[in-house]
This record gives sequence, C-alpha cells and structure tokens, in this order.
Amino acid sequence: MKTPTNSENEKVIRELYRVAEIQDSKAFAALFTDDGYFWDISAGAKYYGADIGRTVDIYSTAFPDMHRELYDFYVRDEENVVVVELSLNGTHKGPLQLPAGTIAATGNEIHTPCCDVFHLENGKVKSFHCYTAGTILLGQLGVFGNLSAVLQ
Repeated sequence: MKTPTNSENEKVIRELYRVAEIQDSKAFAALFTDDGYFWDISAGAKYYGADIGRTVDIYSTAFPDMHRELYDFYVRDEENVVVVELSLNGTHKGPLQLPAGTIAATGNEIHTPCCDVFHLENGKVKSFHCYTAGTILLGQLGVFGNLSAVLQ
C-alpha cells in the first residue's frame, strides 16, 4: 500500500475536524481504522469502533456551538504522525458526560487549550490521543467551586 504523504495525512485530520464541527459522529468514526481508537486522556476514557463517534455526540450535546480553532499542524510523514495544537471553544448549554459523572449545563463559555496526537495507517486514523487541558476546562465551567477553602 502507498504511504500517504504529509499533505494527505493533514487532509485526513482536517476532514476529521470538519466532520466533528458539523457534528457527524458516523463520518467521524468512519475515518478510523477498524482497530483504531480515540483516547480522551483528561477524561480517562478510550473509545473503539462505533463508540468513537460518541465523543462527537458527548461534546455536541454539552456544547452545541462547539468550535475547534486549529492553530498549528506538525506532520511527520515518515512516521504517519500528525500533531495539532488547538482550542476547544463553545458555550456549556447541555449536560457534559464524563466517566466520573455528568456536569449539568453552566452556561459558561470555554476556550480550552488542547493538543491532539494522531497516528495514521493507510489514510485512516489508527490512534487519536486528545490532551485537553482538563483543569482549565473545569475551571472555565466553574465546577471547582471555592478552591481557596481547601488549598493551604
């Protein structure tokens, strides 16, 4: 099989973000290899198969206006690796399902830094490691409450 060039790898990843933006969870999952996975590292959850699309559904439910601002792409063609620096932006208008529980809508806006690392195989995503700045996200949602009461 032909190894994709870095521009082809970047096109795959840009398409992944595009379908996430239009909240098409099936198209999102279809961009992964059969044994591929999505690892939401800050949430502590890994998704395989059709469940990969759940990540789009979870965030579009919590943030119906979710927008991913893509800053920089770093492509290693010889390793089929793409790294993207971005920001997750939106308004928390619905429940946010996390493995630890659900956070009810706060109405707060988020502008959360994120770094995504992708490994590709034959033009599809083999692995997607999402490093969202979880403490910043939770702080922007206001779920930490009064930390000064517990910090010493």
